[in-house]
Amino acid sequence: MAEVLALGVSHKTAPLELRERLALTEGRSVSVLAELVAAAEIAEAAAISTCNRTELYLYASDPVDAESHALSVLARVAETRPTELVSHLYSLRGEPAVDQLYRVTAGLDSMIVGEAEVQGQVKRAYELALVEDATGPILNRMFRGALGAGKRARTETAISEGALSVPQVAVELAQRTLGDLEQRSVLVIGAGETAELTARALAARGVDAIFIANRHHDRAIGLAQRFGGRAVRFEELPGLLAEADIVVSSTSSPHYVIERGALGEMMEERGEQPLLLIDLAVPRDIHPACREFARVTVHDMDDLQSLVERNTSGREAEARRAEAILEAERLRFSEWLSGQEVRPTIAALRERADAIVERALAENDDRWESLSDADRDRMRAMARAIANRILHEPTLRLKRGADAAELSANVHALRELFGLDPASDPLETGEAEVTDLDARRRARDQR
Repeated sequence: MAEVLALGVSHKTAPLELRERLALTEGRSVSVLAELVAAAEIAEAAAISTCNRTELYLYASDPVDAESHALSVLARVAETRPTELVSHLYSLRGEPAVDQLYRVTAGLDSMIVGEAEVQGQVKRAYELALVEDATGPILNRMFRGALGAGKRARTETAISEGALSVPQVAVELAQRTLGDLEQRSVLVIGAGETAELTARALAARGVDAIFIANRHHDRAIGLAQRFGGRAVRFEELPGLLAEADIVVSSTSSPHYVIERGALGEMMEERGEQPLLLIDLAVPRDIHPACREFARVTVHDMDDLQSLVERNTSGREAEARRAEAILEAERLRFSEWLSGQEVRPTIAALRERADAIVERALAENDDRWESLSDADRDRMRAMARAIANRILHEPTLRLKRGADAAELSANVHALRELFGLDPASDPLETGEAEVTDLDARRRARDQR
């Protein structure tokens, strides 16, 4: 029986070192999606990759084989053995897999509960899967439902009110480390959504000396103009590293932007001036060995976890309200999905019943030579009515099935018992003979 699957790692299950190896750029996502849907057992696929998670969502005819194939794909991405990856991986099937996507989209599974950025990240991941023709009717409905549920949760509860973004937490961390930031010189590397949120948080703290560096200089100019900063070219980074008090980096570069060797040269120019480096990128922008310098403090995504937990305390009530909304929306999807699974089986069952009726009538046609055409039509109608009445109660009970697991089991049992799959076609068995009633009575009397 086909099922929805979710496989992935997150900040709850895997260290940053593994998450960055599994991070999917757009190009990597395209390759992964193509490899997934090329497998015979996987009908549909989508991939979500953020700074705190990489997840695959699949609709598969054979969940066991699909899970094994997806694990091997992720292991190749991470350049590790599946056995080393599996201890950090969560694998969900059916309703738990659907629930995971709904909770992720609503921000309930995020490092910062209620964060708004993840909704856009899920939307972009779904749009990419659509463009690559990797999704179909099941995942399309599921992702649209999750996006709608996430919007409802944020609109109808206060789950996002007062929720800090990761960049806001990073700026708060900088203030706790260095004190007042107004007179500090800050270098922001990158010009994407995270960099924009960082620049906004810095401006809100009164920081005037904000330098924006990006490989695409025009994007750096636009961002700097919005927040009163100054755009600089990537080639200027060495000089700025020698002067900045704080560096916040959030590029999508596959390589380190700040290497240990280059930083060492800059530290000689800085003298005793300390430097705070905050790495918000996954994969990381700042080489971990930069922590080795005495006057350098480096914080990455994992280091923000304890501070995030303090900022999200007291949000449990709103999270519970949001969970109730998600449960109602997820139930709507599950009911729709159940209908998709049940309808083909019911149709196949009724087709099988009609075929059995027609074959039984045909096999016994020569026994009713004296019947008129009208009588034959009445016999056919009666036989079909009997078959329909026999199937009526099982059909109703199947449509009203309990949870998805029970429904799936019932559908599987029905297809097996009635031979609805081609491999077990009952029409290949012997004839359905109708015994003459008078002959049966005479035989009984003789005994």
